Amino acid sequence: MGLTVIEKILASHSGRKMIFPGDILDVRIDARVARDFGGANVVNNIEKYNLDIDDPDKTFFTFDCNPTGSDQKYAANQHKCRVFARKHRIRVYDIDRGIGTHLMIEEGLVVPGSTAVSTDSHANILGAIGAFGQGMGDKDIAAAWHKGKIWFKVPPSVKMILEGKPHKKISAKDIVLNLLDLFGANTLLGYSVEIEGEFVQNLSLDERLTIASMATELGAITILFPPNPEVIRYCESRTGRKIVPVFADPDAEYAMVHKIDVSDFKTRISLPGKPHDTALIPADRIWIDSAFIGSCTNGRIEDLREAASILRGRHVADGVVLKIVPATDRVWNQCLEEGLIEIFKESGALVSNAGCAGCAAGQVGQNGPGEVTISTGNRNFPGKQGQGSVYLASPATVAASAVSGFITDMDSIPEKPPVRSFKEVLQKEEDSTSKQVQGEKPFEITGKTWYIEKDNIDTDMIYHNRYLTVTAIGEMGKFALDNLEGYEEFAANARAGDIIVAGKNFGSGSSRQQAVDCFLSLGIGCIIAESFGAIYERNAINAALPVIICRDIKTLKLKQGDELRVNFKTGIIQNLRNGMSIQAEPFSEIQMELYQNNGLF
Repeated sequence: MGLTVIEKILASHSGRKMIFPGDILDVRIDARVARDFGGANVVNNIEKYNLDIDDPDKTFFTFDCNPTGSDQKYAANQHKCRVFARKHRIRVYDIDRGIGTHLMIEEGLVVPGSTAVSTDSHANILGAIGAFGQGMGDKDIAAAWHKGKIWFKVPPSVKMILEGKPHKKISAKDIVLNLLDLFGANTLLGYSVEIEGEFVQNLSLDERLTIASMATELGAITILFPPNPEVIRYCESRTGRKIVPVFADPDAEYAMVHKIDVSDFKTRISLPGKPHDTALIPADRIWIDSAFIGSCTNGRIEDLREAASILRGRHVADGVVLKIVPATDRVWNQCLEEGLIEIFKESGALVSNAGCAGCAAGQVGQNGPGEVTISTGNRNFPGKQGQGSVYLASPATVAASAVSGFITDMDSIPEKPPVRSFKEVLQKEEDSTSKQVQGEKPFEITGKTWYIEKDNIDTDMIYHNRYLTVTAIGEMGKFALDNLEGYEEFAANARAGDIIVAGKNFGSGSSRQQAVDCFLSLGIGCIIAESFGAIYERNAINAALPVIICRDIKTLKLKQGDELRVNFKTGIIQNLRNGMSIQAEPFSEIQMELYQNNGLF
């Protein structure tokens, strides 16, 4: 029996010839990266546990979340990382360089067949070149820096064959938005996806990066592309050495195979709040206040050329602010050389230095309460890019909308933007408070239920990005779930030992460890969900926060506040109000080991 691409990469990096889905391996990591918001916590873990660095030449900082250094806490965290880097001879890609995941490819730190980890939840974008990248929490990254390897569970693989040829105006962003429409956020949850087909062979590196960057929004562990000659030549030019890519064996086994005709794909947008909630551009006008072009998904030179072709000779509509942020400094300079910066400025756009921008709440691109934004980002969770509403779209659609004043495509730009009447929208932000409570963690617990009947509760809902600079766990609890509608007062009312029960894909989104640590701060006894975001699940396991997968929660016939008894060894969950019980997944061997050890360290 042959191996899939993910299995080949993980096998070669763990000293194994044959592996199977579900195997837990110690995987050697070729590039170990911490960003500016997670980097300070990585340093804290290294210093707290007196760990050394396995290989400084494979260890890096990338400061892409706040490349302007405009926030005092970010500035303090960046300085802490710089001092640590000097001491340990670690390379820093500082605030002038751009998005770390892109730099890993540009600088030749990662090549086809490589492994990499980062505190960036979109590290799986490296699948664009056929490499395995994973976003992880600060504890995982600290362990990888120390050991040079980290444990990982081999995911099952899915093959996706894209057939046909899309309309010439369908972009890579439209391709992935159509895939989100087909698969949603749960169908591919926990799978490694390999995308093949004649159409795929002709995709450029920039197009592959756009699609691969939204693997996280599809729920997938990664999206892996077989490298074509263009990708191989690029990687060889960045490394100065011969590259041997990794391809699946002809007899590799896949959990699912999907054949998809892309010829019927249309221009789509994601509606506010959910990347997978996509729609065709509506006939009724949706007025916008701002537009953003950039992020790891659409900040490449091809994206910016497309935007410039629409902005050339046009001006941003009155009342609309357009913000443009190249992905890397190399892309920024290319824009300068090709005259794109001049086009952007003449159109009335604000151009910032390279970085993550609005997605990370640390640079231009954030919006305010009531503001409507159209963005090329990969996420539009509530609060992710500010306090307003965010639609996701391709660079062409964003540029067309910016000059029109409302959401539209490149073929429907009016000769003169219509006049809109503005309405003020007021939103009230509520603060919640809590107490930090810590207690014993027995194998069987009983606790009051917080039953949240929602799927896809993302990490911005759990722990909003405006609190990412908080590094003390004791301060994190008061922010738990304050960005989840209806649960703004959760932290004020939660008690030690309480149990959270939720639907599918709990903890999707960012790799932020705080989304786990805030519940530890409150003393939450356990989180039960139908499924968890892959990064979130391992962050919780590493932090010894009990998480249990229960596929059919409705069997318990829960009511809010019911008392549950949960056994981590057996996986038995019992509703003490009605006596109903169900078999959930018990702790795995490694989960139990880390739980007994009170965490990874």
